[in-house]
Amino acid sequence: MDSKLSTSQKQTLLALARESISYGLEHGTVMPVPPERYDPELQKPGACFVTLTLAAELRGCIGSLEAYRPLVVDVAHNAYAAAFSDPRFAPLSRAELAQIKTEISVLNPAEEISANSEAALLAQLRPGIDGLILQEGQRRGTFLPSVWQQLPTAAQFLTHLKLKAGLPANYWSDTLRFFRYTTTQFGEE
Repeated sequence: MDSKLSTSQKQTLLALARESISYGLEHGTVMPVPPERYDPELQKPGACFVTLTLAAELRGCIGSLEAYRPLVVDVAHNAYAAAFSDPRFAPLSRAELAQIKTEISVLNPAEEISANSEAALLAQLRPGIDGLILQEGQRRGTFLPSVWQQLPTAAQFLTHLKLKAGLPANYWSDTLRFFRYTTTQFGEE
């Protein structure tokens, strides 16, 4: 799905993410989401990441790289997972619920980048615009475009992505594959 969403659609998705987290606290499971109850655009297959922050610090971030289910379902599942299943954090507590901020990044389809060297790849990256997926065999990692705020150069961005995927910082191979994508990002104020 090409993520050109209206303000109303964005508000619907943010409310849905929060409802899903509240439902998860109450019931210990993902909230059922009947897609037909939502705007037809939000029923289309879509991929998103849901990022939770607490006092401006990351509190959870889980997402999908491919659109394989309705966007509303993807948002509900990823919001629940970001709150309760991110392995980097303990499950969200009831006390934290009122303090978290929710941000959603809806992904546009990824396109493969051809690069026969690290320098060729770095030259093609668009800082602040591109999200990047790195794949080497069974290892895979991604950084959303928002990560450029912490890692502003293409070299830093790529080095840290390699580390995230479990590869050495200086790793390069002819079997490495890269895919870039953009996002529509929005969140609670």
